[in-house]
Amino acid sequence: MDTRRKKKLTFFTIGLIFLLSGIEYAVILPTIWRYLQTLDAAPYFLGLALSAFSLSGLLSGPLFGHWSDRTRTTKKIILFANVFEIVGNFMYFMGYSKWLLLSSRLVAGIGTGAGSSIFGFLTRSTAPEDRATVFAAVMACRQAGLLIGPAFNIFLRLCDFHIGPFVVNKYTAPGLFMCLLWILLQLAVVFMYWDLPPPERVKAKESSTSKNREQENERGLVEDEEEGDDEEKPLMASQELAGSYGSVVTPNSTRDHTSDTVNATVNHISPPSSPMPPESDRPSSPLKNFSVTREFLREEVVVLLAAQFITLFNQTALETMVTPLTQKYFSYGELENSVMYCLCGVEVIAGFLFVRWLSQRVAERVVLAIGLTICNISCVWCLIFLASPLGGFPWQLTEFIIGVFLQVLGLPFVAVAQVSLFSKVTAEKTQGFSQGVRRSVGGLATILGPLWAGGLTGNMYIMMGVMMALLALLTMMLAFSYDRLVEPAAEEEEEESPEICG
Repeated sequence: MDTRRKKKLTFFTIGLIFLLSGIEYAVILPTIWRYLQTLDAAPYFLGLALSAFSLSGLLSGPLFGHWSDRTRTTKKIILFANVFEIVGNFMYFMGYSKWLLLSSRLVAGIGTGAGSSIFGFLTRSTAPEDRATVFAAVMACRQAGLLIGPAFNIFLRLCDFHIGPFVVNKYTAPGLFMCLLWILLQLAVVFMYWDLPPPERVKAKESSTSKNREQENERGLVEDEEEGDDEEKPLMASQELAGSYGSVVTPNSTRDHTSDTVNATVNHISPPSSPMPPESDRPSSPLKNFSVTREFLREEVVVLLAAQFITLFNQTALETMVTPLTQKYFSYGELENSVMYCLCGVEVIAGFLFVRWLSQRVAERVVLAIGLTICNISCVWCLIFLASPLGGFPWQLTEFIIGVFLQVLGLPFVAVAQVSLFSKVTAEKTQGFSQGVRRSVGGLATILGPLWAGGLTGNMYIMMGVMMALLALLTMMLAFSYDRLVEPAAEEEEEESPEICG
């Protein structure tokens, strides 16, 4: 199988991984609260169960990323991480007690840590100019999972039967369903995923092969000319060339001449390359002599990590606030909220596709600036109109729709731009670990965002005011650091790589 086809199948499998992560979120989230109630769980258990999933992913992400940096492989890591997803979802299906349910989300969350290894792999296997396009496609796959996930609940809520000692109903069925999907994904990873070499290595290999062929062709032409010259030479030649007609050849002379010829040929064919360092001089780990302060406390990296935290914090806070808001002002039920989330999913997917097109024509920092501008407009709108809606029902509904539309519109711009830029301003050799740190920062935001919004649903001005202040701070940071949000020059990377990687 050629490299191009392997690359397509590998990227397709990565898309399936993120699609399933979106489906899992959309299938389990709508029913987990009722599920906990059937197990006599206190209300705070909902926050614990949701936070446990993010917490274990927050901790496992850097570990899986460091593993991929050391081994330069991701297939084994994905297969290992998916085992936690399978076991965690089966525990969710069993559901004997509220503590088992809490443990199930904690175990399943460990599997999400493989995402840092995947982003590190995508960084190493794609060219910098194509990175934003690839990241946008991968993120769109997760949003597609969030969009189609609620559709599975239509038939999962009809389940009512037994499998041995286990009860399959509308609360336990999502766990069994996701367990089966992750098992099928294991097969897809085994047969359709390859650890592809970096594009530079592939190009070097192809150029080396072409040089070898050219040199072999030249050598063949030279030999043909020499054979043509030999026809004009006398049959009894001197013994300068061992093995010629009329000469007496000893075994030692033949062996010496053969080895000299082979050595000369090898030296002639092999392209010039730098000598390989001895095994003892090679770094045993990409994190050898690695400095966290030198890598992550740089101005541009801090700005991108802040963008990751603030945008996810605001997004999850607004997601937490939306359902009580629609119930309070519009008396929305499960059906209306499901339709609203589906429409938001369509908008997000369209946004990622547009950003995928836009990132091929403008720089990522421009995309990030556009996204932050939209987020600021959205937050101001929500602060004015959603904190205390004005007018009657039609006006309130219009204000709500515009606010949600603007908030959802800005997400793809910021998400794609910050992850693409982050992959360029951090060291490639420690990309898995760096992506794990980035995802951990995002995981922390997804834990704190709902807690912040959940405690202030009765005081929207304070909640929205703090979110607006965070966005204003991020906007100022972007303005002051705008010139540094570019890919480092090749010379700087060569100077920094010995310091970071030893």
